[in-house]
Amino acid sequence: MLVVFDLTGRVVVVSGGNAGIGFAMARGIARAGGDVVVWGRRPEKNEQAVRELASFGGRVLAQQVDVGDEARVVEAMREAAEEFGRVDGVIANAGLMSHERSFLDMTSEAWHGLLAVNQHGAYLAVREGARQMKRQWDAGDTSGGSLLFCASLSALTGSPGMQHYNAAKGAMVAMSRGIAVEAGRYGIRSNVVCPGHTVSETVSMPDDHPVVERVRRYNPSGRMGLAEDFEGIAVYFMSSLSRFHTGDLVVIDGGWMANAGKSDILGLPQWP
Repeated sequence: MLVVFDLTGRVVVVSGGNAGIGFAMARGIARAGGDVVVWGRRPEKNEQAVRELASFGGRVLAQQVDVGDEARVVEAMREAAEEFGRVDGVIANAGLMSHERSFLDMTSEAWHGLLAVNQHGAYLAVREGARQMKRQWDAGDTSGGSLLFCASLSALTGSPGMQHYNAAKGAMVAMSRGIAVEAGRYGIRSNVVCPGHTVSETVSMPDDHPVVERVRRYNPSGRMGLAEDFEGIAVYFMSSLSRFHTGDLVVIDGGWMANAGKSDILGLPQWP
């Protein structure tokens, strides 16, 4: 039987891969036969991720990494390449979420603290991944590689009190396109996925939360996203079937942006 998405032999590094969307992406890769390197700051969460991911039969390595620490990112990528012999993909998913009362109240500490992880941490992770992929290319391996930024609808829309988050996610989009243009000659692809409102282990809301209620009313899918909704896009971008897909931004939001919050789907007529 033909297995379309077969990642056997491919090694993918997932920052923030021990929880939430990052873990779901790592799980999708492991399900498809890929080897996974999980970067996370919490040792106990890393160990838990390794146990579950290893159950799919592939190789799994967890490293304690703060992506805001450049020296550690450089060291961790080198360790991963030495352990598995190569790196074929990097998913820059690690990030923080922070709300301030308003833009006028936002301190420079809050601004730089969030960007240190969400923007600069993503830059460091994909830079080191790209360097390793270029070394493989120079050694005669022309299979290239895939870089994927996990951004947010906040890269495309405004969020009161979250301008630092907007800035970081928007920067991912611009950065990714610049990388795609420069790295394409080495078979390296760079893309962005923008998740919509998603409930996960790292972002939880009660059913009666105003955001959840609004999503139910105005999202065509009628629900919040779940972390597992992002397994497939990770597998696609880490596979050879996306070899001509680069410099793009993919929105996965259940139709939220298509509706733009205009139509109350609970009040729409039912199809006969």
